[in-house]
Amino acid sequence: MPLSRRNLVTLAGAAALASAIPPYGARSAVRTDRLVSIGGAVTEILFALGVGDRIIAVDSTSDYPPAAQDLPDVGYIRQLTAEPIIALAPSLVLMLDGAGPPTTIEQLHAAEVPIRIVPDTPTAQGIAEKIRIVGEAVGRAEEGRALAAQVDDDLARLGDAVSAARERPRVLFVLAASNGRLLAAGSGTSAEGIIEMAGGRNAVDGFEDYRPLSAEAAVAAAPDLLLLMDRTFEEIGGMAGILARPELSLTPAAQAGRVKAMDGLLLLGFGPRTPQAVRELAAALHPDLALP
Repeated sequence: MPLSRRNLVTLAGAAALASAIPPYGARSAVRTDRLVSIGGAVTEILFALGVGDRIIAVDSTSDYPPAAQDLPDVGYIRQLTAEPIIALAPSLVLMLDGAGPPTTIEQLHAAEVPIRIVPDTPTAQGIAEKIRIVGEAVGRAEEGRALAAQVDDDLARLGDAVSAARERPRVLFVLAASNGRLLAAGSGTSAEGIIEMAGGRNAVDGFEDYRPLSAEAAVAAAPDLLLLMDRTFEEIGGMAGILARPELSLTPAAQAGRVKAMDGLLLLGFGPRTPQAVRELAAALHPDLALP
């Protein structure tokens, strides 16, 4: 039976597969025919470069394109274990910066598993760099440069259009809303990066990363738009759930019905589809603006 997300890698099954592959020490050079892709944006790039058929496993954030969902899942990007990856005998692991934990990466290095860390900077320049690095790593440097240039051009045209907006609405990104507390995006986050690219500004600037936000701070942030991932929007109970929470219902965004839910990887992945994400969010922030 082929491995899939419904039939995840087991150590026994993967070890049997690994026994048919020469040990790493016997390889004179790194091949790119058996790729493990860690990070949804990395997986998107690999498929966009036409090497999706080389991928033997992905992490749980890799849900696009749909074909990625049929591949073995080695776990969440920040909670990986080394054994299932080693047992698959990959020729190269492409790993988004921030993946881990560090002990797992150390174990992979100790097992002589070739790893390429891919930078993850939430800017237009960062996307281009990410694409070029992945392209070079898998022998598709020319295609990588072409794709990076295309994405860069799309983002530049969107940036020109967004710069014509007269206002920069305040946006509160809610990553999670459980146990009575909001987890919001601070400065330096991917959420802030995409908000700024779409012509908005982060309504929260008192901390970095994603942190709990008190009810008082949420109301004081006075966002013009509430931004959530689709999953978070569903978990909170949709618009009815938002209106049932005072810290959200009292914001100008909720009172005006300005709530935007988007696919998480599209919104925060900073990969080939980021122009699509910018266009969609910019349309919500600036409905009267003509966008390319």
